[in-house]
Amino acid sequence: MRVLTVGGAMIDTIAIIDSDRIERMTMLNADSSFLLLEEGRKTEAEEVSTHPGGGAVNAAVAMARLGMDVALLAKLGTDARADAILARLAQERISSRWTMRDGRTPTGASVLIASHDRNAAVFTFRGANTLLEIKDLADDAFAVDVVYIANLSNESADCFPAIVSRAKAHGALLAANPGPRQLSARSQAFLESLAAIDILALNRTEADLLVPSLVARYGEGGPTLALAPGEEAPALVARGFVGGGFEMGIAAYFRALTRLGPKHVVITDGAGGAFVGSPQEILFAPPLKSKVVGTAGAGDAFAATFTAYVALARPIEEALWAAIINSASVVAYIDTQTGLLRRQELDRCLATPRQSAIRGWII
Repeated sequence: MRVLTVGGAMIDTIAIIDSDRIERMTMLNADSSFLLLEEGRKTEAEEVSTHPGGGAVNAAVAMARLGMDVALLAKLGTDARADAILARLAQERISSRWTMRDGRTPTGASVLIASHDRNAAVFTFRGANTLLEIKDLADDAFAVDVVYIANLSNESADCFPAIVSRAKAHGALLAANPGPRQLSARSQAFLESLAAIDILALNRTEADLLVPSLVARYGEGGPTLALAPGEEAPALVARGFVGGGFEMGIAAYFRALTRLGPKHVVITDGAGGAFVGSPQEILFAPPLKSKVVGTAGAGDAFAATFTAYVALARPIEEALWAAIINSASVVAYIDTQTGLLRRQELDRCLATPRQSAIRGWII
């Protein structure tokens, strides 16, 4: 099965800081926490390491390890960072035919500071990731079975409608895992493209950004899920979605998004588990218990794995559980790719009966 991933390519520098050496402040009335660095002080790190990353590269590696024939469409600079990313692609047998080098700016890079529960504070330099243009979208690149669109940075996000159009012209299964800028500054173009998207993957923060647009179309509030007597609601079911001063219940939110086109809407909520919504039902899978070394890349692993298993015509419940397993494996490592499982390993994990933990509701 041939796959094209489109989007960001980065070099991640990760510093692991012991919790005793850095302070954390958690807000009482908001879903926010902050790592506090003392000005002018040199803080000792447990480790500082460098790894290839970026949404499209992470997804490409995930799908390649699941046995797919993968190519990457991305912009790199002409520097050593680009060389490192290209070396990783070669190592994973990912085609770099559509990966371009542009000397106008360096390859993207990020610095992650991981401490406490290992939710990293991230400093990001988008670099060449911002330089993707319509002319870079060779039509032949989209003659594949699956197109996976990761986060598109800044001006590159203007290519999103064209990428969607080319993918659908070739009949590809189309999955999108957009970033916050696409969902806010370019929300109109994004919403107009939803009719062609088969799988939309968001985290809870990204999902909140769509609330004002959905409320404008379908209204605020909406019905709640019909829980059985004594059934405990997952955190996101109890909270719903909140954005721009508006609120939507989870059933209304999924119903609104799937009405705009996607066959499956995937929303991850970190330690709160993950949801898959279709026009008929909502499925929920709790997270697997695992030692968390770093949370970076878990969302990419989840979305890419779910997309791969849907493309392989596996049942949705199996695709959801495979995504839960693979993302749990990723967070056991500091970087975004070491923990990504191969299909044989993942299928072996799927053979256990834990899929019974999945819950579902008709909407």
